[in-house]
Amino acid sequence: MQLTTHTDYSLRLLIYLGLSRDKAPATVQEIALSYGISANHIAKVAQTLTRLGYVKSLRGRGGGLVLAGDPERISVGEVVRQTENLKLLECFGENSSCPIDPACTLKKVLGRAQEAFLQVLDGYTLAELITNDTELRSLLLPTST
Repeated sequence: MQLTTHTDYSLRLLIYLGLSRDKAPATVQEIALSYGISANHIAKVAQTLTRLGYVKSLRGRGGGLVLAGDPERISVGEVVRQTENLKLLECFGENSSCPIDPACTLKKVLGRAQEAFLQVLDGYTLAELITNDTELRSLLLPTST
């Protein structure tokens, strides 16, 4: 299974905000520069994460992005579920036109594999992704001490 760039950037943005909780709000440009990716992509991801309630967008002078909640309460699996299209096959949708759908073993196997994948991700929180915060900060937040 391959996650989309949107989900990848969603997790990266949350990691960045988790690391910079004690700093001023982070800007889209700052985050994009730290990761070497397009500010336009980060802005779209930030909009999604704000809509989902993971991020707060603060307007005005000194505004930017901050985590909306505690990193211990942000499940990696839930973020992936909410940002990713998990329809592995056409038959995973409601309107399957596959003639073998009712008896298909492949669908059942892939469904179990997907559930196992998500179950592993459910075992991690954002807080666990930033436990090596000193090293991550040195790579992403070079101006912090």
